[in-house]
Amino acid sequence: MGCSTCTSGGGCGTVGGCKSNGGCSSGGCNRLNTHDWLSGIDFLPMEDRFPFVEVRFKGGRKEFFKNSNLLDLNTGDEIIVDTPSGNDLGFVSLQGELVRLQMKKKNVLVSNELPSIFRKASEQDKKNYEAAKNKELPTLYRARQIIVDLKLQMKLSDIDFQLDGKKAVFYYSAEERVDFRELIKMLANEFKIRIEMKQISLRQEAGRIGGIGICGRELCCSTWLTDFKNVNTSAARYQNLSINPQKLSGQCGRLKCCLNYELDTYMEALKDIPTVEKPILTTSGEARLQKTDIFRKMMWFSYKSGDDWLPVKTDDVVKLLELNKKGIKPNSLDPNDLVDNENVKLPVSLNKDIKKLDEKFKQKRFQQKNNNNKFKPKGGSPSK
Repeated sequence: MGCSTCTSGGGCGTVGGCKSNGGCSSGGCNRLNTHDWLSGIDFLPMEDRFPFVEVRFKGGRKEFFKNSNLLDLNTGDEIIVDTPSGNDLGFVSLQGELVRLQMKKKNVLVSNELPSIFRKASEQDKKNYEAAKNKELPTLYRARQIIVDLKLQMKLSDIDFQLDGKKAVFYYSAEERVDFRELIKMLANEFKIRIEMKQISLRQEAGRIGGIGICGRELCCSTWLTDFKNVNTSAARYQNLSINPQKLSGQCGRLKCCLNYELDTYMEALKDIPTVEKPILTTSGEARLQKTDIFRKMMWFSYKSGDDWLPVKTDDVVKLLELNKKGIKPNSLDPNDLVDNENVKLPVSLNKDIKKLDEKFKQKRFQQKNNNNKFKPKGGSPSK
């Protein structure tokens, strides 16, 4: 599904994609959509309902407005709201008691000072909204050309026109501070509108533009993720991932936010994994750690002389490390071949003495056999 308010394109109210069902009125194709699971079951009269509504604008931006006129609204309805710079068109994304929870989560105070909803959008308002949106792409291309001419070190990523087309917000990203006073003068003379420059981070830029991640799905920041937490390379190390910047970076050029999704699970599982700082000493040689599966509680070791990886349980690895600390070398990494202090196997020197005795008896038997063959006549039985 898709509409003009999301990345899949299409007309507002029309179904795109697989053309199965749904549309803007159901809120199923909205970016950063919140499922209103209480819609349709609120039997309270309009005057007793929670008077605030969550409204979504272009780029996933959401704000809270007061329904002072007690309008009967549904999720996905186009409404005209009051903003500091004038009237604008937005879409109802949430209402009822769920809005109270969202305002508490985002630390927004419930007060009459919040802006109000004027009315539902008319057909003329919808046409003005589409006309304003059609100006955004040509304006973006022209503004980027002006930035190149002025040699400014900034990247213009998106433009958001107001409903009446008299004001536009220019979203840009830059590594350093940019003096864009001359740019604002040129843009105002070029397009005859009021200009507002708003700097955003690279992750916010990726969320506004959207895209497909390496996982094959739409970017988390453009579909549901709203708060960006700090991501370190230590998160990749805890998950045994190769420290490759190209594979660990997302569309924004920063470390992927999904590296933090399973980090707590890995940290909990690593509590039972022993730390192997040096090879394990055995009579068969030094066993070096090659791989660790923290969820199966299995660690793979290999000897210098061979290429085979031998799986060992983490509990057995702990026993092996304790034996090495006591100066005891087990015969192998086989759990059945482990030794302890009370039942130490015979030393290697005694085993060598036994082998020498076996070889001595073998030589003695071989000499006796040769002596018996000397007394046997050649060519048949002896003559009487």
